[in-house]
Amino acid sequence: MLKHLCLRALLVMALGFLFSGLAAWAQSSGSIEGVVKDPSGAAIAGATVEISYPVSGLHRETTTGADGSFRFTNVPFNPYHLVVTATGFASATQDVELRSAVPTTLGINLKIGAASSSVTVEANGGDLVENDTTFHTDVDRDLFTKVPLESPSSSVSSLVTLTTPGVAADSNGLFHGLGDHASNSFSVDGQPITDQQSKVFSNQIPMDSIQSLEVISGAPPAEFGDKTSLVIKVTTRSGLGINRPTGSINTSYGSFGTSNVSFDMAYGGPKWGNFIAVSGLQSGRFLDPPEFAVMHDKGNMENIFDRVDYQVSDKDTLHLNLGYTRSWFQTPNSFDAQNATAWNGLVADNGGLGPDGVPVGAQDQRSKIGTFNIAPTWTRLINANAVLNVGAFLRQDQYNYYPSDNPFADFTPDLQSQSIAQNRRLTNAGVRSDISYVKGIHNIKAGVTYQQTFLTENDHFAIVDPTLLASLTDAAGNPCQAPLVAPCSTLAPYDLTQPGGGSYYFFRGHTDVKELSLYLQDTITKNNWSFNLGLRGDIYNGLTSATQAEPRLGVAYNIKPTNTVLRVSYARTLETPFNENLVLASEGCSDAVVNALESALQGYPCINAPLSPGWRNEFHAGFQQAFGKYLVIDAEYIWKYTHNAYDFSVLGSTPITFPIEWVSSKIPGYAIRASVPQFHGFSAYVVMSSVAARFFTPQVSGIGATPGSTGVFRIDHDEVFNESTHLQYQPWKRGPWFGFNWRYDSGLVAGAVPFGDGTNPVDVSGLTPDQQFQAGLFCGNVRATPTMGISPNGLCDPSQFGSSLVQIPGAGTENDDKNPPRIAPRNLFDISVGHDNLFHGDRYKWSLRFTAINVTNKVALYNFLSTFSGTHYVTPRSETVELGFHF
Repeated sequence: MLKHLCLRALLVMALGFLFSGLAAWAQSSGSIEGVVKDPSGAAIAGATVEISYPVSGLHRETTTGADGSFRFTNVPFNPYHLVVTATGFASATQDVELRSAVPTTLGINLKIGAASSSVTVEANGGDLVENDTTFHTDVDRDLFTKVPLESPSSSVSSLVTLTTPGVAADSNGLFHGLGDHASNSFSVDGQPITDQQSKVFSNQIPMDSIQSLEVISGAPPAEFGDKTSLVIKVTTRSGLGINRPTGSINTSYGSFGTSNVSFDMAYGGPKWGNFIAVSGLQSGRFLDPPEFAVMHDKGNMENIFDRVDYQVSDKDTLHLNLGYTRSWFQTPNSFDAQNATAWNGLVADNGGLGPDGVPVGAQDQRSKIGTFNIAPTWTRLINANAVLNVGAFLRQDQYNYYPSDNPFADFTPDLQSQSIAQNRRLTNAGVRSDISYVKGIHNIKAGVTYQQTFLTENDHFAIVDPTLLASLTDAAGNPCQAPLVAPCSTLAPYDLTQPGGGSYYFFRGHTDVKELSLYLQDTITKNNWSFNLGLRGDIYNGLTSATQAEPRLGVAYNIKPTNTVLRVSYARTLETPFNENLVLASEGCSDAVVNALESALQGYPCINAPLSPGWRNEFHAGFQQAFGKYLVIDAEYIWKYTHNAYDFSVLGSTPITFPIEWVSSKIPGYAIRASVPQFHGFSAYVVMSSVAARFFTPQVSGIGATPGSTGVFRIDHDEVFNESTHLQYQPWKRGPWFGFNWRYDSGLVAGAVPFGDGTNPVDVSGLTPDQQFQAGLFCGNVRATPTMGISPNGLCDPSQFGSSLVQIPGAGTENDDKNPPRIAPRNLFDISVGHDNLFHGDRYKWSLRFTAINVTNKVALYNFLSTFSGTHYVTPRSETVELGFHF
């Protein structure tokens, strides 16, 4: 109690000190500026200034003005190698460490020397390592624009998955960071976004808007809170200082009728700038379906992003991000759902097509998501050592889920017993501020944030399974109607299959989650040492409340003769619940109808407890090693213990999911990234990881999971090993280029797969023939098909039983912790070939690109009947051709 009171008092005092201070998420970029002079002190106009960081792929150049000045804005925090050249002068080089929003100011004097018009920007081993306590991955636009990306509707997720170690790929743009279910957050130009960003929850920012990414996989510094398994810091593109309009128009067409049109342009002047990106996408495979074949999977997305920068004075700058995205998409059908021919005698046979092209009797569930974002920021340069940022943000996801027009079409045996609709709104509003101070060995940051998340949930459902309820009549044989008489169930009035029909049940929920956060941290650099000392405080007040003081510590040591950096770090974090469907998952079990439905579907009582914030201790140890200028390896070992660990459960075959909470989890693992900076047109990187996600029962809150065994189990984001390798080659600077991906996944833990006990036949009767087919099951030489199972009675001799798509433990060897069923390993290969300047133009350029995903057409699963997402297949072979015009 005393700790809580002290923390509250500290936060109140901080609000007084930081009168405008309201943020825990600092800016993700800064500026490098300076003046170039000759030996006499006179300014040199027209000198070329270049900065580069080979690991991220960033390279920029500019020329000095009449007064010899230069400026690079919107530069991500990293070490940079700077080179200055001018005709008649010897070139000058300098290493610049940018770690703060405080401008880095340089004075560069050139010596008289041989005339030189250009110089090759070369890096050495010392330029490739960072004396940083936090394990992270840097990716600049110059690198990721040539990476073949799998998902056109979730391209940001694809980029993070392919370039970052410690990430397990999942369906529909979902990725599991370091063993946690989607415990990821974005910081977009300093704006915190901690809500889920996979395609079935929200709309992601467009790839065209991103200048660079920094993905933090290590122990998060004190400035980051909430969901911190992965923190993705996004720096968006800017038009500040771009005097001539620059941009591109791109159009593409590919497999599954996927087409895309996009336009982006940056323009401005020394004091202002605007960047705008507009795009539209439509596809016949918008989401990852439960079959390798594609059925009922159309979708489209329209996106607009605008960033405005205006320098009011030498000390004041205004920045505004605006965005709106709308997406509409069908819920992909399985063979069962596509051919729902009178499962219950109430659905018309599939004998033709409806007016929208959907087969009569097939499920026709759809979703629509509208997302808008407004985020203004004011930056004040207090003096040469201090910068203040003050901002606000308003972001909303409006999610609508529509059932089939014929509610009985939504019934699928053993998968979905109800027809459901949802109208859900998640609005996040807040104000933020941070102040940065750099002096001597200290780089200090302090900030506060206050944010409120407004959740509104409207759900209605009705039962369409005639076998779900034991009785639809009372003891006298009359249809169940209020007042209910035994043996009528509480659910009887909402069963549409009962005599005379039923009605829909409506659930309405609302809550307002408030969160106040404060942090103070100092990065101390002394000789070869770097220390990160921080303290964060969070007060969370939603359906439940929590207060947490969170120390963050990190130490790094740079062994300069060998270009080696050693580091260790620790973080205490407050883990906040997922906001999506939080009200129903927390309060639904106190509702008699929802409780009864959950009990009927799962066969055990609903857990009547709200989701509560948890806490985590995590430890990291790692190193970074450069081998000359040709290779740098970054590796980290992670160990995390979480009290109150989160996951999600899926509702039938819908994209609607509910958060659930387990008593604890232990997650150990490692992550490695090896990078080859560009060398004679060739560059490459490899990311790999192994993460164990061990969760402990009991489930303490939430809707939808099953009890399973007691003790410890591996959850469905546990993966023994995965890796992604990207190779890129451009033999001539103005010539064609080639990109190649090799993706290997050993397989996530699978869902409800049958397995033998060593003595009795394996029983698969709990799966429909189509589900047996989805899992690739076989019994001897009989393989399941969408309409015929592996045996008439669902039984198979253990010696004859197996799967081509799932690793099923041998008879009698299954163990939820040591030997669970897993998705079978897969190797996927992608290629991309392009030319960025087909006709060798100077100002106007045409580009052409061909991309092929899964070139071997590998049939493989992301997951099978997983608690979170059900069943989904990876993308079949798909080809795309893109034509672009650049100005």
